[in-house]
Amino acid sequence: MKEVILLKYGEIILKGANRSRFEALLLREVKRRAARVGQFSVRYAQSTMVVEPLTDGEDMEEMYRQSKYVFGIVGITRAAVAEKDMEDIRRVARAYLPARLAGARCFRVEAKRSDKQFPLTSPELAAEIGGLILEEMPALRVDLTHPDVTVRVEIRDHAAYVHAGQEKGAGGMPLGSGGRGLLLLSGGIDSPVAGYRMARRGMTLDALYFESIPYTSELARQKVVTLARCMAEYCGRIRLHVISLTEIQEALRDRCEEDYFTLLLRRCMIRLACRMAEECGAAALVTGESLGQVASQTLAAICVTEEAADRPVLRPLIGTDKEEIVQTAREIGTFETSILPYEDCCTVFTPRHPKTQPVPEKVRAQEALLDLTALEDAAWETRFAVNADPPEL
Repeated sequence: MKEVILLKYGEIILKGANRSRFEALLLREVKRRAARVGQFSVRYAQSTMVVEPLTDGEDMEEMYRQSKYVFGIVGITRAAVAEKDMEDIRRVARAYLPARLAGARCFRVEAKRSDKQFPLTSPELAAEIGGLILEEMPALRVDLTHPDVTVRVEIRDHAAYVHAGQEKGAGGMPLGSGGRGLLLLSGGIDSPVAGYRMARRGMTLDALYFESIPYTSELARQKVVTLARCMAEYCGRIRLHVISLTEIQEALRDRCEEDYFTLLLRRCMIRLACRMAEECGAAALVTGESLGQVASQTLAAICVTEEAADRPVLRPLIGTDKEEIVQTAREIGTFETSILPYEDCCTVFTPRHPKTQPVPEKVRAQEALLDLTALEDAAWETRFAVNADPPEL
């Protein structure tokens, strides 16, 4: 019996004349992942992508797992393939469904006919398969409202598919459909989640990490490399860049009022990030800021920080509380790495009483005490790229 994986579209179906572009990006991503697993054909038709093994013994479990990480897919299921003939559909359903219904107490059947030439209507087809299941598994009962398992039969142009137990996909939009952004990846809990959320909207990411050796360690940098590799499971390859802020931080400590230290540092980071974004071709910056979470994330502080940017600064977590962020971090597999106790540059020379309601003119007056152009130029020259690709990429 032939088995395939069916991937159901999400928002793509709402697109108009440019829908084919989104489908092509989705197809490219599924094919990329399929090539890592084995030999599969991938095709799409009628808002569904069909992933079919080309040889016996292909790793369907791994292909199914990879499919869960594809943005743009809202539903995933393994399905048995039958001829568009009622006798063959019964044969396949009788052989395939009992294992999928093991442990269930109740079920329902849904049927869909894309091919309207099929002799049975959708309700008639559903009733036929429902009756067959009750014959094979008399202990089950039908529950149309709250079933343990929903069995589906789809009559499509070239074949019929029988499946049960569709699982949620990653949702969102296909990678590459939302442009390119530069993620400020700090090593904490928030920034990987922010990157994940923008990638889920189709954005391709580069990442920038600021370090302050000797105040931060090689282990802190390696932690960020690990986070970028974890994110790649969903977000695809992430190019990771590193810039040293040591001289800037020491100058701020020595020349400026302590209360302004964090704000001044973040403005330097934003200006350097904009340079990196220009070099990477990123149209926007992405940060993990959440309104009011820390002193530098009050509305006044965010406004003062953003004044230093020459392009949009996207904050996908701005209205999200910490519990929600932690939950997402656990779901995408970054949480355990994020809580490793290695320092980051934002914890160096932290002021005792940071400004929470800064006045822009006073911030600019503090900046005038330094030759920030020279300091930032020197920091820019420290930049280098780190290989954050997972081995399989």
